[in-house]
Amino acid sequence: MKRFYTYIVFFSIIVFAHAQSFKASAPEQVEEGENFRVQFVVTDSEPSSFKGPKFDSEGFELLAGPYTSTYSSYQMVNGKTTSSSSTTYTYTLCASKKGTYTVPAATVSAGGKTLTSNTLTIKVVAGSGNNTAGASGRRNRSQQSNDNTQDAGTAISAKDLYVTATASKTHVHEQEAILLTYKVFYTVNLTSLNPDMPDLKGFHVQEVPLPREKQPTQESIGGRTYNTIVWSQYVAFPQQTGKLTIPGVSFDAVVIQRMRNLDPWDAFFNSGSSYTEVKKKIQTQPITITVDALPDKPASFSGAVGKFDIKSELTPEEIKTGEALTLKVTVTGVGNTKLIKTPEVKVPKDFEVYDPKVTENTQITRNGMEGSKTFEYVYVPRNTGKYTIPAVEFCYFDLASNSYKTLMTEQYELNIAKGKNTGASTISSYSKEDVQMFNSDIQFIKLGNVKLKKDDSDFFFGSLGYILYYLIPFIIFGIFLYIFRKQAIANANVAQMRIKKANKMARKRLRTAKKLMLEHKKEEFYDEIMRALYGYVSDKLSIPVAKLNKDNIREKLMGKELESSLIDQVITTLDECEFARFAPVESENSLENFYEKVITLIENVENSMKK
Repeated sequence: MKRFYTYIVFFSIIVFAHAQSFKASAPEQVEEGENFRVQFVVTDSEPSSFKGPKFDSEGFELLAGPYTSTYSSYQMVNGKTTSSSSTTYTYTLCASKKGTYTVPAATVSAGGKTLTSNTLTIKVVAGSGNNTAGASGRRNRSQQSNDNTQDAGTAISAKDLYVTATASKTHVHEQEAILLTYKVFYTVNLTSLNPDMPDLKGFHVQEVPLPREKQPTQESIGGRTYNTIVWSQYVAFPQQTGKLTIPGVSFDAVVIQRMRNLDPWDAFFNSGSSYTEVKKKIQTQPITITVDALPDKPASFSGAVGKFDIKSELTPEEIKTGEALTLKVTVTGVGNTKLIKTPEVKVPKDFEVYDPKVTENTQITRNGMEGSKTFEYVYVPRNTGKYTIPAVEFCYFDLASNSYKTLMTEQYELNIAKGKNTGASTISSYSKEDVQMFNSDIQFIKLGNVKLKKDDSDFFFGSLGYILYYLIPFIIFGIFLYIFRKQAIANANVAQMRIKKANKMARKRLRTAKKLMLEHKKEEFYDEIMRALYGYVSDKLSIPVAKLNKDNIREKLMGKELESSLIDQVITTLDECEFARFAPVESENSLENFYEKVITLIENVENSMKK
């Protein structure tokens, strides 16, 4: 009897030890600058009071965590029901320095006892140079030195998140460039910020191009350390005088908060995520600009305000009657270049004048609009002789000297020779057909009387073409009727059609995800990837959307006798996709690698289920 009780106690200890376990896992080796995960898994128990390790080693940098996920499964074999469950606590770290480091043990309360995990040893080696995860890690270190994620329900105050609006000048002249800067300050986990830019009446506005991936910097204000980003900049040219108001801009912000005590119903409607999105509306203060009128404008004023220069070029140098002459006038500088009027050129009356061609080569910078504006004039001399094309006058308002300045191009002297088709020296002796156009792809059409030709072809009625014209539609109708009937029979089995078209529908969604990736829309990309994966699994395994969860997915895949490693890969990919929606912005290579990984995963599942 004593031996019997000993066996029972020994067996109970073994079962209890198996039922409750607490293990830590992480890669044994990572590259410098690489992001990686450390996971602590509690099996077959309901844990509480988790206490993670302190990542105070100089080799690691904590980016996010811990975030919690749970897993449970139920199986019935030969009438015997078994169940298992686990809870995983995940940290995201960045390897910041080469060396070998130890991750201390974590503790958790489970089943009335305190469990301690194993320690981990991780070796950080030099980066290979082409590791996309390492590149992402280096970027994340500059973006986030600590976890700014608030707990769900925490109020987002005006000190936690705000946007400032500043103007480079508040007292300017009419048409003088003003740089408007909108800068965001935040201490929360900000994921997106969308401005609602109002119509700036009285201003001509151009947006300054900024990098798509905005890199935050840290600033200390009032004893608090903020992440700051210059979100947008505009160059505004006032078109009116007096006091003009730039209205406040409304921003729609999205902040990520962590749900520590996640309710099962909340988890279901939040796709199992322990994070939630909170929307916040921000309003900037209006800015008042005082605009002075320009002094009395000269008659030759071009409308240009800023700092400019002018030059001209005449081609060809030797010209004959009936040939085209091109005068190029180029204005370069900084200011309201786009609003410059076309300079007036006074040419001899014996020249035929064409409308000038205007070409702009400008870019918006913080100083205003920089670049050049070229005016191309085409003239055709009609008579021989010596002619003068006078200098072109360009008058602008110089902001540095607060006065008008007039620039002049050089004057050109021409000796027009006689052309080939010259019959007389009067203008009326030439027609536009005689003009030889240079540097142009437009020529005059040839004039003449229109001649109509009678069609002597055979009559269409009763011909072979006439018969086929009526017969072919009936043949096409019969073909389509056969195809549609066959397709209708196949579509009658809805479940079978869903399974058959699962791969096709998934690839269609993946093509949409690729377009979003190329447009650098990271959140929409991962949302579409999740729809593709969940949609594929729902169709392939015939799981209704309402019952679609990771437990059902794992159970169905196991029923299809897929390899356990492939099943784990499906579940892990769904977790990675969900986490990536709230992770810091990744590089384009990271998105592309993840996209290829999902395609390969679907192909592997498809091939395994065909066996």
